Amino acid sequence: MSRNIDALIDSMTIDEKASLTAGASTWSTAAVSRVGIPEVFVCDGPAGARGPLIEGVGEQSRSLNIPCGAALGATWDPALLEQLGDALGDQTRTKACRVLLAPTVNLHRAPLAGRNFESYSEDPLLTGKLAAAFIRGVQSHGVATTVKHFAGNEAEFERMTIDSVIDERALRELYLLPFELAVREGGSLGIMTSYNRLNGRYNTENRELLHDILRGEWGFEGFVITDWFAGGTATGAADAGLDLEMPGPARFYGRKLGQAVRDGIVPEHLLDGAAHRLLTVLHRLGALDDEPQPPVAIDRPEHRALARRAAAESMVLLKNDGVLPLNASALRTVAVIGPNAERARIMGGGSAQLQPHYRITPLEALREHLGSDITIVHEPGCDIDRTISPIGAEQLDNGHGATGFSIDVFAGNDCDGEVVHRTTTTDGKVLLLTGIDPDLPRGPIAFRATSVFTPNSSGPHTISMLQMGSACLSVDGTVIFDGITHPTPRGDAFFGIARQELTAIVDLHAGQRYELDLEFVSTERSWIQGAQIGCKAVPDPDMMDRAVAAAAAADAVIVIVGTNNDWETEGHDRDTLDLPGRQDELIRRVSRVNANTAIVVNAGAPITTDWAEGAPAVLQAWFGGQEMANALVEVLFGDAEPAGRLPTTFPVCIEHTPSFGNFPGEHGRVRYGEGVLMGYRWYETRKLAVSFAFGHGLSYTSFEFATPRVSASSVERAALDGGGVSVIVSVTNTGSRRGAEVVQCYVGAVQPSVTRPVKELKAFKKVWLKPGETTVVELTLDARSFAYWDPGEAYRSELNPSPIGMFTERPPAVRGWRVDAGTYQIHLGRSSDDIAHVVDIEITE
Repeated sequence: MSRNIDALIDSMTIDEKASLTAGASTWSTAAVSRVGIPEVFVCDGPAGARGPLIEGVGEQSRSLNIPCGAALGATWDPALLEQLGDALGDQTRTKACRVLLAPTVNLHRAPLAGRNFESYSEDPLLTGKLAAAFIRGVQSHGVATTVKHFAGNEAEFERMTIDSVIDERALRELYLLPFELAVREGGSLGIMTSYNRLNGRYNTENRELLHDILRGEWGFEGFVITDWFAGGTATGAADAGLDLEMPGPARFYGRKLGQAVRDGIVPEHLLDGAAHRLLTVLHRLGALDDEPQPPVAIDRPEHRALARRAAAESMVLLKNDGVLPLNASALRTVAVIGPNAERARIMGGGSAQLQPHYRITPLEALREHLGSDITIVHEPGCDIDRTISPIGAEQLDNGHGATGFSIDVFAGNDCDGEVVHRTTTTDGKVLLLTGIDPDLPRGPIAFRATSVFTPNSSGPHTISMLQMGSACLSVDGTVIFDGITHPTPRGDAFFGIARQELTAIVDLHAGQRYELDLEFVSTERSWIQGAQIGCKAVPDPDMMDRAVAAAAAADAVIVIVGTNNDWETEGHDRDTLDLPGRQDELIRRVSRVNANTAIVVNAGAPITTDWAEGAPAVLQAWFGGQEMANALVEVLFGDAEPAGRLPTTFPVCIEHTPSFGNFPGEHGRVRYGEGVLMGYRWYETRKLAVSFAFGHGLSYTSFEFATPRVSASSVERAALDGGGVSVIVSVTNTGSRRGAEVVQCYVGAVQPSVTRPVKELKAFKKVWLKPGETTVVELTLDARSFAYWDPGEAYRSELNPSPIGMFTERPPAVRGWRVDAGTYQIHLGRSSDDIAHVVDIEITE
């Protein structure tokens, strides 16, 4: 294979090789037809294989939507992740793509980070093991993964430019470890760089990261790709080892890299290396022999079943005072309360979004499960919308026999003259991908979009407009918003590109047709231009009182609260740990009037749960993908086990969190001031109470750990590299039904020579047992399980005390992983704060 690629590279011109280093379009690499290299397509992402996007921002076809990253982290099950990866590899191929832009392995450093839902965990080992398994599954289908975002991208604030300042120990022990495991154990064929700087250098040009560590230390043999629209320079990126800039057309690679080679600024061997690495991967996948194929939507029953199982196994039973599982035969009336009950909040926002094969709300799933024998009463109780959702396709008529808007596009800054392009949208997102869509003019554009809107209800409605540029909206000839004459400040929607949302109250009548006219002009260069038009009925002021009354009259209450893809999304971080709206009040009031109440949290990241003390049962359901509602019903009524364990700590308050005071950043920098004490490492070392600990999760059954044994109570340091230490424990299901337990193994140094956490997760195993069944779990601890990173700097040590204070300088330490001799404790338990057994082990010289 290498000789074939070598010959291919030798046969190409500088310009042909350079063309391979930048995308041909938003979702494809460049073709070089003269030498038989085809265009190869890529697609997002972590929650499903979305496929190439078509005009505007609609999806090409529907796809399998698996649970979000945090939910997958809660499964603690690498074998399940490999099966999900296998499904997404298959789905990626059905989209005619060869690269899946996933998984996301940045850590949950701060609970307010906007994309925590997309990442697996606060712990690097759990994250890395799950990612490696997922990668193996995806790549078994001839699809490359691009592990992202490399590295130090644990927030959305100023993400394009911010400098993540991370000390070397924290970087190595925490933030690089998931990527290392993805490469060494998963064999990932791609790595995606992050936008940010790391200790002063942009990661697209970070030679230490891409060349020295990734390729030199870890042996990475794949290609390195930028995140979309990342900045860089041809000279800096080529020297660092970047291979592919996305999307096309190129901004600093491609033609500019070819010119830099011809000018002698960049050595040609660096260009050859980038082209060689990309072509080697594509050849390994079989992509160089691909014929063009259209993307298709294939909804496989086995994928649905797998996604439903994953959603159930991710759900974490945080608290249960005997309420769950519910007994349907004892119920006549069930009150389903909460703003997320009648909406399918199944994924976070941003590039992880896609069109699932189908959606079902919790309310619909409950009605389907319980049938007509049980009366279901629903009340939302409160409203939580951050911005108003776009008008649905079913309420819009574009005048040409289809839903959405009809759009006439003009070149220039007004809607006069010749129409240069006509297109449509399917709903209230009237958006164009300027600079990417080849059918759109370059430079300033304007457009007029028209539709007829038919509301479903009568009364006061809130109409909204989000602008990416400047727009004017009229309803039946009356101007509602004029953002052209009166522009509004920048907001944080649509990756921070949109202006602040405009809203107005208008009386509407159900069934009446209203003409919508939207005029738009571009005011600045951007990859996306247009406006989003939304509308919803004004909430009733007594909605919470009605919810409480319904709860009081029911035999059982299911309260479904949480966030949505507007609160948790790529592009901005959250402002608070609290649930949005009046949901805390709703939970408290409902819990007081009915003791048979279960609270379901439909959110992708930690929240404050000070209301949990008065709640009889609390179930964390995450953003569970297309099968979340079905899995939720199965868990609530005992047809499935809530088999999840928390992959991240739920703190008491934001002030207790490790990153508080160092998040999201200031003056262009974010300092990871907590060092290695991140997540549960911080809370335990600082002796801070938490609401729910890392690894926590109850079960519908019970388990017992026998006294563990280790293969050696004392081991020489050098022997750790030859196989390590085995920790063996028997686990018995002492309850009355089948269930899952996660054996968690933590290691801590008794007298560390440097600052170290009290204990750190070093191994884990999930087991399923029938009632009365016992299994033996064997975990292996190698040298890295006891090691810390030594930056290799000279340090000073005090000698024998004397009046003048005698000091000497030791020789510089060797930079790398270091295991100190001494006593270590092995903690076996069910969570970081629920330890069943502690065993000492001595590491000797």
